[in-house]
Amino acid sequence: MGATVPFSDLDHRYMARALQLARKGLYTTDPNPRVGCVIVQQLPGQPGQIVGEGYHVRAGEPHAEINALNAAGEHARGATAYVTLEPCSHTGRTGPCAVALQNARIARVVVAMVDPNPQVSGNGIKVLRAAGIEVGVGLLEQDARALNPGFIARMEHQRPFVRLKMAMSLDGRTAMGSGESQWITGPEARSHVQRLRARSSAILSGVESIIMDDSRLTLRVEQLQLANADTVVLRQPLRIIVDTRLRLPLATACLTEPGRTLIMTTPAHSPEKRTKLIAAGAEVHVFEPGSDGRLPLKELLQWLAENEQVNELLVETGATLAGALLDAQLVDELQLFVAPTLLGGEAKPLFALPGLSRMADQRRLTIHDMRAVGRDWRIIASPQPD
Repeated sequence: MGATVPFSDLDHRYMARALQLARKGLYTTDPNPRVGCVIVQQLPGQPGQIVGEGYHVRAGEPHAEINALNAAGEHARGATAYVTLEPCSHTGRTGPCAVALQNARIARVVVAMVDPNPQVSGNGIKVLRAAGIEVGVGLLEQDARALNPGFIARMEHQRPFVRLKMAMSLDGRTAMGSGESQWITGPEARSHVQRLRARSSAILSGVESIIMDDSRLTLRVEQLQLANADTVVLRQPLRIIVDTRLRLPLATACLTEPGRTLIMTTPAHSPEKRTKLIAAGAEVHVFEPGSDGRLPLKELLQWLAENEQVNELLVETGATLAGALLDAQLVDELQLFVAPTLLGGEAKPLFALPGLSRMADQRRLTIHDMRAVGRDWRIIASPQPD
């Protein structure tokens, strides 16, 4: 499905603009992908002129192509459409965009990446080509993929993209020995974490972390530092708590917050406590434990993708659950916030990783970015494959 002709400098410019538009939906499109579209009219002997732009704002509302076509009107005839994701070919909550582009008499479509959704994958391109529309595919594909890691992971691997956020001192500690941890990092880092929450479908935590901090796991307007914060907080991410022994207190703060709280547990514990948690506002889901008696994390992620359409999962938890996810090779990205402080040898470690007794056992990471965030430092890394 490669391009039929080489891409020009102008093609790159307009696709870059389409990607810029797509980023406007970073916090609002879930569970749909972030998509942008630019329509350019090219008249003989004249530079191209943008006649329509659009991006997908939220699920259930028009897709990027429809918004751009509406803006272009009659000027779409004979134009080129630049779209960051293959136009859909099926009817869901909205009609097929490939057909809309055809009906608008678009002459050429440039697509950044093929849609990984099996309902679409390649079909939208086939519809366009069957209508005589020239289609080029693969322009700035890596940039388009980077914009939708969760949607791609859910479609290609049937699990969310897992982003593990941890805050630590310079000596690699996350909390005092008593469990006290608020606050290691400064307000700028906490605002960044709020934006990580906002782009995520769900936030996962272990019950121990909730008990120690009474975490609300919510978006807060005053900390988001976004122009559209009031709109962003209308969609609170799912709150998911791993609690195999149902230790969550009934008065915990997150049960009173807007949005849903899901408790993931195993069947061997009090039906009475389960009933009380449901009455307090939680949803309780039971999983058969693995051979180690713990909640099966891979099965949990698959369940979240299939049943809750979770694209990006933000993990904010303690050393045990964080270590278990890393040990199971279920973490795609780590965002580590390092504060210029020391907590000492009796403080709690960053990860509880089993089976590391020799230097040969160490778990190496690839660092992709490191920069100052206020007084702290943020490191973005990914685990290296074994």
